[in-house]
Amino acid sequence: MSRLIIVGGESLSGEIRVSGAKNAALPILAATLLTEEKINLSNVPHLNDITTMMELTGGLGARFLINEHMGVEVDCSNITCYKAPYDLVKTMRASVLVLGPLLARFGEAEVSLPGGCAIGSRPVDLHLKTIEKLGATIELEDGYIHAKVDGRLKGADVSFDVVSVTGTENLLMAATLAKGTTVIRNAAREPEVEDLANFLNTLGANITGAGTATITVEGVERLHGGSYRIMPDRIEAGTYLAAAACTRGKVRLKDACPQAMHVILEKFEETGGWVNTGKDFIEIDYNGNRPKAIDIITAPYPAFPTDMQAQFVAMNSIAHGTSKVVENIFENRFMHVYEMQRMGAKITVDGNTATCTGVEHLTGVPVMATDLRASASLVLAGLVAKGETIVDRIYHIDRGYECIEEKLSQLGAKIQREPY
Repeated sequence: MSRLIIVGGESLSGEIRVSGAKNAALPILAATLLTEEKINLSNVPHLNDITTMMELTGGLGARFLINEHMGVEVDCSNITCYKAPYDLVKTMRASVLVLGPLLARFGEAEVSLPGGCAIGSRPVDLHLKTIEKLGATIELEDGYIHAKVDGRLKGADVSFDVVSVTGTENLLMAATLAKGTTVIRNAAREPEVEDLANFLNTLGANITGAGTATITVEGVERLHGGSYRIMPDRIEAGTYLAAAACTRGKVRLKDACPQAMHVILEKFEETGGWVNTGKDFIEIDYNGNRPKAIDIITAPYPAFPTDMQAQFVAMNSIAHGTSKVVENIFENRFMHVYEMQRMGAKITVDGNTATCTGVEHLTGVPVMATDLRASASLVLAGLVAKGETIVDRIYHIDRGYECIEEKLSQLGAKIQREPY
């Protein structure tokens, strides 16, 4: 077990590199199951969730070669098992993404019902209902999803009742090898979904419309191998921009993807930050000024992402003015608020709305992370708190942030990891 020790009060300044996107890498790793030919992936982030997905697919028979730059060669030519066990799936909800590829290529799959962050209901029934429309037979028994199809899956016109990112990704992978045309309506529009589609097309899939609400998949009989670079992580980038805002600093992010962050960057401009972007970089500068409090409402892409909500709550807690943060995606995603209140934040929660009245400073105390993004927000709060903040249970943060203490240290933060 480890914890982070933070001594607040330093204004962040400098340049760091944005890692590959966790939420793109996970479905892409699952999608390698669709082909027996070798695949080379670059810009793979070094994260606990990535390790879990590799352990999961490795247990099915996938083989990996990893170089010193976290490039990964994947060989799924010898898949010998179609069962994703509870011991791995329980730690990460994204594990359910192996369902579509296994079913499409091998005609059967057995996947444990998933686990992951305790931030509210994220039912898998959306995955199951839509994949059944491609001709699969699905049963739930003893905590497992049992899926089978006689022959190949068959293309269909499928509409999601509620927008689902992983649901869209699972169906997209299943439809890639289905016979005929699949039209996915009310599809998730997230850049990570588009990245998955681009990867599949690199292997010979025929997918159009990714990034819009309607995706069309012309099924092919097989996919070949290839090489692909995973997109930058827009949530990691947004978190470090929020760190600059909280500390009134100046940060430059290289290997970033500003094209996928329009709403986030607009919000930072509303807070008073000077934002400058290029093809693969983002700069933000607060010139030593306290940020302005702003209202945010989370909703599916291209609206403001729920994965940035906690970080903006941290920023609003020390910003000038009062703000309202409305969480429309998950019903239990304000658990970080109660830890921030212990640090002196003036935040009240009423249902899905948090009202923040900014204070001049917070006070360092021991706090406990409850989920991935909540843990990031507590680190941000610690950066501006007077005294020492101890963030416990940081295994949450290691699921989604690569070397967070090293990157923040490069920007001048006083932060270190301490085993105990």
